[in-house]
Amino acid sequence: MNRRSVLAAATASATAVAGCLGLGENDPGRLDLTVRNDGDEAFDVEVVVRGDDGTTYEEESDRIGPGVARAFEVVVGETGRHEVAVTGDDWEGGLAWEVDACALYDATVAVDAGSVEVAGECADPR
Repeated sequence: MNRRSVLAAATASATAVAGCLGLGENDPGRLDLTVRNDGDEAFDVEVVVRGDDGTTYEEESDRIGPGVARAFEVVVGETGRHEVAVTGDDWEGGLAWEVDACALYDATVAVDAGSVEVAGECADPR
């Protein structure tokens, strides 16, 4: 086999593998959200996750008892800004992140009778 045939075969194989693996494309992003009830009474919560293009990725409600935390895992789009809004009867907490820079975003919303604490960080930068 001559050198050109070997190079052509190697290039074709590399291109086929790159296409199968999706190289050059982002995987979908993910949000790992914890909503924690640090208060003495149960509350109803609504979680909405949206992309900047208007796509709703999650819309869920739940009742969270005192001293209990509820986890939400949401797969979102491959690019763009995404926002999560966590609301109760008389409170709201929200976060936003760029999926282009962060493949996995960890967020916590902790609710007590008099306060809402929101924290988030990129757990897997791209």
